[in-house]
Amino acid sequence: MIHVKITRSQSNKAILFFEMSGHADFAERGQDLVCAGASAVTIGAINAVVKLTGIEPLLDIGEDGGFIHFKFPDETDQEAHHKAQLLLEGMLVSLQTIERDYEGYLKVTTNRI
Repeated sequence: MIHVKITRSQSNKAILFFEMSGHADFAERGQDLVCAGASAVTIGAINAVVKLTGIEPLLDIGEDGGFIHFKFPDETDQEAHHKAQLLLEGMLVSLQTIERDYEGYLKVTTNRI
């Protein structure tokens, strides 16, 4: 199963960082639509944050494709951060749609700190 953990700020509910790990095991490697969809949505959102906001997030991406950790740098322009939040919220909606349509293969959880 793919696990997506979203961590938000307690005060303003902004996404601080997220982590995606695991494999869906919906189908054989190279045929797994759940894994491909989740990866495309997540990598697409990260690329959009970089391209459209200029923010260079702190990224840790596993070699086997089964792990991504995204975190904002300590110093982030407020306007760019707001734009990035919209992009990440869009990513979250897409991941939740996959979770709903492919129950048991992807799980999204959110916590606040």
